[in-house]
Amino acid sequence: MTSKKLPIGKLPPDILSKLLKAAPLLDQRVILGPGIGIDCAVVDMGDRLLVFKSDPITFATNEIGWYAVQVSSNDIATTGATPCWYLVTALLPENTTDESLVQTISNQIYNACREKGISVIGGHTEITYGIHRPIVVGTLIGEVTRERLIMPCGATPGDRLLLTKGVPIEAAAILAREFPQRLLPKLGAAEIQEAADYLYQPGISILRDAQIALAAGRVTAMHDPTEGGLASALWEMAEASGRTLVFHPNQVPVPPLASRICRVFGLDPLACIASGALLMSVVDHDADAICSALNAAGIACREIGRVEEGAAQVLQENPSGRYRYPRPERDEITKVYE
Repeated sequence: MTSKKLPIGKLPPDILSKLLKAAPLLDQRVILGPGIGIDCAVVDMGDRLLVFKSDPITFATNEIGWYAVQVSSNDIATTGATPCWYLVTALLPENTTDESLVQTISNQIYNACREKGISVIGGHTEITYGIHRPIVVGTLIGEVTRERLIMPCGATPGDRLLLTKGVPIEAAAILAREFPQRLLPKLGAAEIQEAADYLYQPGISILRDAQIALAAGRVTAMHDPTEGGLASALWEMAEASGRTLVFHPNQVPVPPLASRICRVFGLDPLACIASGALLMSVVDHDADAICSALNAAGIACREIGRVEEGAAQVLQENPSGRYRYPRPERDEITKVYE
């Protein structure tokens, strides 16, 4: 153990892995507990399985309540489960919080939950010493039948890797909403507003993406690329499944506007927080049908790679050969907050 200060963002994978391995798992009904690349816990309740997810919102402040519901429901969706019950903790800044702020965040949460058929069943709200911006932490519980459960360890050699929408939709929206003045010298006001609206169009929810994919063919694993973006999501899927993932960076869809925003801040689009894109491994003979179903529903889907036998690693492939793809130490967007 060292005294070296850690950077903003998720804990480094080596430290996190060590912590998670020490977590007590005392109940035999826990089917899936904590681990690298595992975003949800699964508990066997006999006639059904309950899926649990807890997530904070720390980068965004605009639409923070609505945002919190979307990111938690995304992770629930990657297990094939239906999101059902939500608990929320809202920590609000001292000296600047008024009743209007509390009501605004509450309305955002309630409206988002109504849209998805989720019941808000509890939580905690307080004005907190020492913080200067709202922080919302949500816990979402979903349910799924045993036969419909999708596990993050399910990726199998021969599977094809599919990605919906593109990356990094979420980072582009956050940067446009939180730092519009830094973008104005390079982008017009209409372009900044277009990026801000990425929250809704193409949208950061993947619930519908997952539902359509599961109805169209056999999906073996799904992942929501959050912190660390697609690069981290690929590594997490590789580690969870114990397989080698081979992907083609030039096949990854990056919206031109999102690419320009990343260039303004000097960020790698493939390593920026990327909710809105759904990463899937699917069996080879169903990949085309799944892609077609998503595209027919207005959700862009593209093949970006495949799963192979081998150690848990991510390889990029291009005409000059294969190379080990670097795992991000942290999300690129954290650089903007320093």
